[in-house]
Amino acid sequence: MTQAAPLLQVEGLRKFFTVKRGFPNPRTVTVRALDGVDFGVREGEAFGLVGESGCGKSTAGRALLRLIEPDEGRVRFRDTDVLALDRQALRALRRKIQIVFQDPYASLNPKRLVGKALAEPMRVHGLAEGRALAERVRALLDEVGLPPEAAERYPHEFSGGQRQRIGIARALSVEPELVVADEPVSALDVSIQAQVLLLLRGLQDKRGLSYLFVSHDLGVVRWFCQGVAVMYLGRIVERGPLPQMFDEPLHPYTQTLRAASPVPDPRARVTMVRIEGEVPSASAPPPGCHFHPRCPHATERCRVEYPAWKEMGQGRGVACHLYDR
Repeated sequence: MTQAAPLLQVEGLRKFFTVKRGFPNPRTVTVRALDGVDFGVREGEAFGLVGESGCGKSTAGRALLRLIEPDEGRVRFRDTDVLALDRQALRALRRKIQIVFQDPYASLNPKRLVGKALAEPMRVHGLAEGRALAERVRALLDEVGLPPEAAERYPHEFSGGQRQRIGIARALSVEPELVVADEPVSALDVSIQAQVLLLLRGLQDKRGLSYLFVSHDLGVVRWFCQGVAVMYLGRIVERGPLPQMFDEPLHPYTQTLRAASPVPDPRARVTMVRIEGEVPSASAPPPGCHFHPRCPHATERCRVEYPAWKEMGQGRGVACHLYDR
């Protein structure tokens, strides 16, 4: 039995930035933020992109939405080639794909009432007007756990968790099929994180939403997602379904991330592992496998040759010379 095509398919996504660095004689360098990224999100699935800060996971989420224009690659949403769309067609597609940003303080206009911020996308896409529009705003606020009077208040009158609920309501206002959640709980207190994650899970069940869930927190991803890709320095090094990915990680980087992640069980005996060294600069990645300067299993081959992607069966894949034999 053949598996259904993914709702979203990303292939060979690349994005390089040129920046000036150095003083007093700056030089132009190329930052390889995304260097050939491939993954897919199935309908109704929450798919996680995981990695340390600077690995390119947020850039991937924004590039597939064309908030940042990628340099190369292919992005397909159902039967639509996203990167080939003109401005008008892209605006229509934005009804189907929305984003929740990491910072609930910066993602809302401080001079606009919450009700107007929620109503504007629906008005732009012709979904409602007049009394029906006001009713839909109230329904959205109720759906994310906020009172109807929140529509008449400004963003600064809310807490961080409440602002993120408003950001989620804004994303839901145009009835999307896929939501890119870019570190949606990392700026919140731990207790509020749990509430927002439960809200997102409930919306997934109620609306049949799919998520691309960007996060550095393996504990959150393991609870929330059904599939995951691990990124390191602009490339995916391992991909597969949960919980197998974290029960038996293949790539040394995934193994190290799991070992460094706390386990929420006071009875469990866990030896915390610190990842040695810093993430190399994306403007000067190491030759060969980019992880080799920090890898306990690195060989001479790792230092000179980047490993090819190898499918391991059961939806799992890895880029590591340990599995070339």
